[in-house]
Amino acid sequence: MNDITTRYTNGEITVVWKPSICMHSRRCFTGLPQVFDPGKRPWVTIQGATSERIMRQIDQCPSGALSYDRSDVEGNGNSLGR
Repeated sequence: MNDITTRYTNGEITVVWKPSICMHSRRCFTGLPQVFDPGKRPWVTIQGATSERIMRQIDQCPSGALSYDRSDVEGNGNSLGR
């Protein structure tokens, strides 16, 4: 399988997409189409919603193909969001 990983960041969070494990459930773009739009390139527009809303939507991803890294507010590095 292809191990391509794509990252999109807004400085607060980094959305991580692993297409090789995506099961195309459509939850991402039916739940938050202003961020996730497979008809656009790039297909993730991270400025389309708040970081909190994006994280909540990513938490609905059944395959784990979408995840996020969250910048630590206190400056102690990053923590995995999933």
